[in-house]
Amino acid sequence: MNRNELPYFSIGRSYGGNQNWFPDFWMHIGGCGALTMCDLMIYMATHRARPECIPLRADELTRREYVRFGMQMKPYLRPRNTGIKDLETFIGGAEDYLRAMKISGITLEGFSGEQPYETAEQVLKQQIDAGLPVPMLMLKHRDPEFSFFEWHWFLIVGYEYRKVPGGQALYAKAATYGKAHWLRFDRFWDTGEEERGGLIIAREDR
Repeated sequence: MNRNELPYFSIGRSYGGNQNWFPDFWMHIGGCGALTMCDLMIYMATHRARPECIPLRADELTRREYVRFGMQMKPYLRPRNTGIKDLETFIGGAEDYLRAMKISGITLEGFSGEQPYETAEQVLKQQIDAGLPVPMLMLKHRDPEFSFFEWHWFLIVGYEYRKVPGGQALYAKAATYGKAHWLRFDRFWDTGEEERGGLIIAREDR
C-alpha cells in the first residue's frame, strides 16, 4: 500500500484538537503530551468503537469539551519545565489513565528514536495499516525545517509514498495544533542530535 490516511476527528474547522485553546498556563505551553494521549483516546472512541476511552460522548465533542478532557488528562501526563521528554514517562502516565478509567485491552510500548530508520518506517506503516495512530515525540533536530516540532508530542495519522530525486520517500501525516502536516519521514527521523524521542506503539487485545 502506497498511501493510507486514517479517518480522524474534527472540532469545528480544527483538524483534531488544538493546544492553543487552553487558558491554563501549563497546558497552553507544555500540554502536548497530555493532549496527544487525549487525541489517541478520542480516536479510539470514535473510530475503534471504544467509547469507554473518553469521559464524554463522542458526538458531544466540542472545543469546550476538548479543553475539559485535556484538563482531566493533565494529572496523568503533567506538563513540567523539561516537558515529557522520554517515552517511559509518557507510557507511565498513559497507563495510569487507562487504569483509572478501567480501560482494558490497550497496551503501549516505546520505540526509541535511536532505532534505524528502516525499522521505524516499517513500524509506522504497520501501525497505520492496523488502523492505529502513532504518538511521536520529537526532541531536537538539526534541520530548521522541522523546528516547529522540536520538544513536541503529536500523533501520526497517515502516510504516503511520494516521488523524490532518485526514487521515492515515505511522508508521514502529523496532526497537531488543529492542522495536518506532511513530513518527509526519513529526514524527520534522522535528527542528527544526541537527544532523541521516538514512537509509541499502541496495541489492542479484544
